[in-house]
Amino acid sequence: MMGVPLAMLSTNEEAVIITLAGGKGLVRRLSEMGFTHGTKVKVLHSGNPGPVLVSIRGSRVALGRGVAMKIIVNPREASS
Repeated sequence: MMGVPLAMLSTNEEAVIITLAGGKGLVRRLSEMGFTHGTKVKVLHSGNPGPVLVSIRGSRVALGRGVAMKIIVNPREASS
């Protein structure tokens, strides 16, 4: 299954990170924040326009929409 950008997910959707598509600096910064292959991420709020608020590894992180487009995820149904 092909991945989709994190920015395309709706509020309350969960996904697993497949890859980070960006320059070395961006990839390193995202990795340091916990955005690594196989990590679960949940979209807490996705207003358009505006930042995407996500929950990852027990933290809340606000990402700009451009950055969220570089995080490629495999969406799955949110578990209750």
